Amino acid sequence: MGREHINQKDIEAFAEARVNLPYDKALELRAQASRLRDRLSAYLSEHPEFTLRKMLLSGSLAKRTALASLNDIDVACYISGADAPQDTRRLLDYLAERLRKAFPNFTADQVRPQTYSVTVSFRSTGLDVDVVPILYNGDPDWYGNLISQDDGSFLETCIPRHLEFAKKRRDTSADFAQVVRLAKHWAQRQKQSGEIPRFKSFMIELIFAKLCDEGLNFADYTEALQSFFTYIVRTGLRERIVFSDYYASSDVPASSSPVQIIDPVNANNNVARLYAKSDADAIVRAAMDAGDAIDSALHALTKSETIRYWQKVFGSTFPG
Repeated sequence: MGREHINQKDIEAFAEARVNLPYDKALELRAQASRLRDRLSAYLSEHPEFTLRKMLLSGSLAKRTALASLNDIDVACYISGADAPQDTRRLLDYLAERLRKAFPNFTADQVRPQTYSVTVSFRSTGLDVDVVPILYNGDPDWYGNLISQDDGSFLETCIPRHLEFAKKRRDTSADFAQVVRLAKHWAQRQKQSGEIPRFKSFMIELIFAKLCDEGLNFADYTEALQSFFTYIVRTGLRERIVFSDYYASSDVPASSSPVQIIDPVNANNNVARLYAKSDADAIVRAAMDAGDAIDSALHALTKSETIRYWQKVFGSTFPG
């Protein structure tokens, strides 16, 4: 019944119109990151004491899961050398100073140290690039320490492996990135309305990665979203999620955290370590409501009723 009124093509059209980062904007953002890299490379050729080892596009733009609301870019900057500060505040100031020298025509407010990165603002395009410093000590797989967005401490990570992990799931399922974007759009609305206090995009990606590894077919977006919401409700977000791409599951230490979604490149990093039981319960309630709305949409007798239920999931702009 409901599928006669709203089908896969309708959801695809909505995603293209309202959810996904437009292709031309993605190209513009990538070009901006390339210009930043080129400018830094020119600066480095004249200042070899600034031991920048690698720059990589990272975050949702690099993983193909960016939403239309994206207005900045994450670029990982691997830094090594004896003079690289080991203190988070000094490291950000160190990076900001060199970025200002690389962009001498920029005003002070165009290069701003933040909590975990340095934001470079390009007034000509209105775009921001968040340059994330990673302290690098020569690891052949490009592990290093970045500043955690959770508490400002140093956190071991590996950007190339994070990108490789996401690409493997995209290669497994051509629709992986799209269903992640749809779920992120839902979560963004829930956070804006205050229904859920927090729900990291990375956690959403990892839940879908688990479902992907279990063989779920994402080609039907309605069923994929229902599987996502059903998993959250069924487990209450109390089931530990671990991946064995780069370490054994047994390497993950015991934990009493109510939500345990383990970083696929760092067995010691629980991505959800700051999530309390109340945070998990709020996400579960929101997922239950979304799942019920989709189920009701599938059984609705009229198109207007079907749309009304889908709008409970995607907002008043649905279906386009």
